[in-house]
Amino acid sequence: MSPSAGVTRSTLRQQIADALRDEVLAGRLPPGREFTVKQIAEQYGVSATPVREALFDLSAQGLLASDQHRGFQVREFTVADYRAMAEARALVVEGLFRDPAERVAVRPEGLASIRRRAAEAVRAAKGGDLDVLIGYDLRFWRELGQFVLNPYIADFLTRLRVQAWVFAVHRLRRDGMDENVLWFGHEKLVEAIARGDLEQVHAEMRSYYGHALAWADRLEAREAREAKGSGEGHEAEGGVEGNTCAPPGTGSAMAPEPSESPGPPGGPGSPGHCA
Repeated sequence: MSPSAGVTRSTLRQQIADALRDEVLAGRLPPGREFTVKQIAEQYGVSATPVREALFDLSAQGLLASDQHRGFQVREFTVADYRAMAEARALVVEGLFRDPAERVAVRPEGLASIRRRAAEAVRAAKGGDLDVLIGYDLRFWRELGQFVLNPYIADFLTRLRVQAWVFAVHRLRRDGMDENVLWFGHEKLVEAIARGDLEQVHAEMRSYYGHALAWADRLEAREAREAKGSGEGHEAEGGVEGNTCAPPGTGSAMAPEPSESPGPPGGPGSPGHCA
C-alpha cells in the first residue's frame, strides 16, 4: 500500500467514526440501535474496511457494544453508569487540582478560546439548544483538558464526558432542559482557574457534579415509579372480569421501531459542526 493510500484510509476511518459519534450524540442513533458494517458501508458509500475500523474505535471508546453474530449496537448507559461517570470525573479532577503545579499547566494564551466556548455553552444551555450545547460543552472540556500534563488522564476525562452525553441526550430530549438539570457554571470555572483560586475551582466543580448526581437521583426515582406502575398495569390486565381477551396484536404499548438509517457525515444538527 502506498503512503497516500494509508493516509486516505486512516482519514476516512476517522471521518466515519466522527460522523457516527455525532449521530449518537445528536440522538439520531438511539441507545440499543443495532447495525452492521455492511449497512454503514452502504449508507456512506465506502468499503467495509474503514467502517469496521471506525466501529471498533467507537467500541473501544465505550460508545458501541459489539457482538460477533449481531454486529454493533449503540450502548445503553444506565443511571448507575452515569452516576459512576460523575463520581469518577469528580475524583480525578479533585486530584488534579490538589497540587496543580505538578499536574496542570494553565497557559494564559489558551484561556481566550476557552472563555468563548464557556460563553457559548451557557448561552445554548439557557436557550435550550441541545445540539449546540453538546458541541460547545465538549470543546470546552477538551480545551481545558489540554492544560492537564498527563495525556492519559486528559483522554480519560474526555471519554467520560462523551459517554455522559450519550446517556443524557435522549433523556433531555424527552424531558426537556432546565436549571435543575443543566449546569451553567462554565464561565465561573474558567475565571477561577485563571485567578489560580483553587478553593473556588473546587467549589465550582462540586456544583457541577452535585447537579449531575442530583439529576441521577431523580431519574432513578422516576424509573422506579415507572417500573412499579408497569408491573401494576400487567396485573390489572390479567384480572379482567368475564374472562374476556382482546384480539391478538391490540392494546400493545410498543411503538414500531424507527426505520430511518443514520444520516451522512456532517448532517444538520450534528454537534461536531456547531462551533
